[in-house]
Amino acid sequence: MSTSAEDLRAIALTEFATSGYAGTSIHRIADLAGLSKSSVLYHFASKDALLEAVVTPAIERMQQILESMASRPVTKASRREFIADFVDFLLQHRLEVHLFINQGPSLIDVPVVDRANELVQHLADFFASTAMSTEHRMRFGVALGGAAYMLVTQQTVGAVDAPDEEIRSSLITIITELLAPVPVSTHQE
Repeated sequence: MSTSAEDLRAIALTEFATSGYAGTSIHRIADLAGLSKSSVLYHFASKDALLEAVVTPAIERMQQILESMASRPVTKASRREFIADFVDFLLQHRLEVHLFINQGPSLIDVPVVDRANELVQHLADFFASTAMSTEHRMRFGVALGGAAYMLVTQQTVGAVDAPDEEIRSSLITIITELLAPVPVSTHQE
């Protein structure tokens, strides 16, 4: 059976998220894939290049969500769409989110991690600029950060044992309720 670059990315993502970037070697990824280290290096020039390949799809998806959100007025409808997109992002990219939340501070000056941190800052800046009070900004932080952290915790300790669709529905409801007191524009709803 042939191991593809996509298979290597999946193995690397799991290892980076569970063992840590620093604790994962190209040799370990090769062993898990049943390949030689040189075979892995044929597909990815270095561990940094593999990390870049592993997390870039998540970064690009978050970039799309942020661009979509920033391109229109904040209304109840656009907020609902953002919440659904954000929850879908978290569910689809939970290992990448796990990697950034738990290892981001130790991966400073790694270009792909810097890109991810810039997006998180952009998200925070956007909501800070649209929120009218400290309480509103805190609601956004607790709602979005709490959802991300809950899924990271689920990944490591099994905090919620439910199908993804049930988790998705619950997270959308909870985030919506946490943000309900935060006013939005009244046009284009």
